[in-house]
Amino acid sequence: MAPVPVAAASRQIDLNADLGESFGRWTLGDDAALLPLITSANVACGFHAGDPLTLRRTCVDAATHGVVIGAQVSYPDLVGFGRRFLDIDPDDLAAGVLYQIGALDGLARAAGSRVRYVKPHGALYTTAVEHEGQAAAVVAAVLAYDPGLPVLGLPGSALLRIAADSGLRAVTEYFIDRNYTAEGRLVDRRRPDAMVTDHDEAAERAVAAAQAGRAESMCTHGDSPGAVAMAMAVRDALTTAGIAVAPFVAGSPTGEDR
Repeated sequence: MAPVPVAAASRQIDLNADLGESFGRWTLGDDAALLPLITSANVACGFHAGDPLTLRRTCVDAATHGVVIGAQVSYPDLVGFGRRFLDIDPDDLAAGVLYQIGALDGLARAAGSRVRYVKPHGALYTTAVEHEGQAAAVVAAVLAYDPGLPVLGLPGSALLRIAADSGLRAVTEYFIDRNYTAEGRLVDRRRPDAMVTDHDEAAERAVAAAQAGRAESMCTHGDSPGAVAMAMAVRDALTTAGIAVAPFVAGSPTGEDR
């Protein structure tokens, strides 16, 4: 069962993907092929993936394609790719998230753009669905850096509720390559049915979700096998259905309007 609709049906949807997750000589995903297909890039910030040069190049490439840059903040967990829960003190977590936003924003500004939203990665994303303390820590970091930055997260999550209560824009997200539980949560990655791998199925789900207004943004994971082909199938299906693919952040991707 997919998440309960959270907004009226829309004829426009954002398409985002996780980028900048290579590290040194280790390459993950095909960022160059994904960038022309998406409207927002969740760029790693070095805590779960991405070295400084990779992140700088990713920001340059995103700016060149007119793609909005978002900071994909994570637990400090390079070995586990940010997909392991960390029982971390909220003050430590808030400081780490603030550090990541600032670092990526510096690289984005050097590329002629800037960070325009924040999205937790991996285990931090799923933990912030229910964990009030960690969700509040992420929100505190965003407030400290720039209260104008939207926060991207799962519908019905503690993260989005606390963000909205704090005056931040809370942006709902739908995963085109992940299955959901009956409660509208993501199926645990350790289960064999966690991922959606069929491109036609993903495209059908995306169109149905967009037409039902389930979220403002849709995500595909850049590190998944076939991510580029899936993003292409989804974008083609959306446009064929008359649904425009456009960033959820209004104005110029460079942030010059702010």
